[in-house]
Amino acid sequence: MTDMLPETMMAAGFDAPGGPDVLRLEKLPVPRPGPGEVLIKVAYAGVNRPDVIQRQGFYPPPPGASPLPGLEVSGTIAALGEGVTAWLPGQKVCALTPGGGYAEYCLTPAGHCLPVPDGLAMDQAAALPETLFTVWHNVFERGYAREGETLLVHGGTSGIGTMAIMLGKHFGLSVIVTCGGADKCAEALKVGADHAIDYKAQDFVAEVARITAGSGVHIVLDMVAGDYVPRNLQCLADDGRHVTIAVQGGLQATIPMIEVMRRRLTLTGSTLRPRSNDFKTMLAQEIRDVVWPLVEAGQLRPIMDQTFALADAAAAHARMESGSHIGKIVLKAG
Repeated sequence: MTDMLPETMMAAGFDAPGGPDVLRLEKLPVPRPGPGEVLIKVAYAGVNRPDVIQRQGFYPPPPGASPLPGLEVSGTIAALGEGVTAWLPGQKVCALTPGGGYAEYCLTPAGHCLPVPDGLAMDQAAALPETLFTVWHNVFERGYAREGETLLVHGGTSGIGTMAIMLGKHFGLSVIVTCGGADKCAEALKVGADHAIDYKAQDFVAEVARITAGSGVHIVLDMVAGDYVPRNLQCLADDGRHVTIAVQGGLQATIPMIEVMRRRLTLTGSTLRPRSNDFKTMLAQEIRDVVWPLVEAGQLRPIMDQTFALADAAAAHARMESGSHIGKIVLKAG
C-alpha cells in the first residue's frame, strides 16, 4: 500500500527558533508508518500553544518525533504499519500526534486515533484531540472532578478554556472562568460558563469568594502558574485540587505550605506530549468510551476561531500570540 503514496509532501516547518515569520513551506519526503503506526493524509491540523512554544525554541519534540509542529490532525488513513488491524485505509479519523501535524501526511500511533462520526466536519475534528485529551486527563483524572463541584478555569476563551467549559457542563460541574476583557467574558458565557470574571478589571480572588459565598472552588485548572498560584490557592475550598497545565506566567511560584497543610490542598499538573504511547492509547480509549458518545450525538463540538492555509501557518501563529482568538485555530492542509 505504501508504494502508492507520493514521494514528497508540503509541510510548514522552521530552520531556527524565532517569531512566527520563521515558519515557511518546505518539501519533505512522505513518511512511512512503522509497526503500530498509521499514516494520515491530513485534512486539517490544529494550532496549539505548545506549537508556538516549540517554534520559539522552548519545547523540543521528544526523541523520535517529527521536528515539525502539530499535535493534532484530522484526515483519512493513508497507510497502515505492521500489526495495525483497528483501522482501514480511507477511514476518517482525528488523532493526537507526537508532532508533524503541519504537513500533508502525518504519522501517529494507531491507538491515538478516534473515528470521525458523520456530522462532524473535518476542521472541527482536527480541533478536538489536543484539548479533549488535556482537559479530560487533568480535570477528571488528575483533578478528580465530580458532579456538583465547581471548577475555576483561567483563559476561558482559549481552546483549552472553551473545552473545559463544555466538558465541565456536560459532566455536571459549575464552571467559573477568567478572561481578558468584557467581550471575552461575554463569549465565555455564550459557550456555557456559569460565571466569567474580567481579570483586567476585577480581582478574581475576590470575585470567586463572592460567587461561591466564601466557600471556594473544588478545582483550579491553571494555565498561568507564576504569581497566580498563591492566588489560586486562596480560591480553593478545603480539600481542593490545583492542576497546572502551562506556565505562561512564569516557571516559579511561592506557595504558602502551611495553607496546603491546613486545608489539605492537592497540587498537581501534567504535560501530555512526553507521556508514553501506551498512556495516550489508554487515554484515547477512555475518551472514546466516555466522551466520544457526546461527539457522535452532536452534543460536543469545539468552538472554532479561524482557518488558515498551511502556507499561512505564520499568520495562524501570529493570531494565537495576539490573544485575540476565541476557541480553536486550524490549518487546512489540502
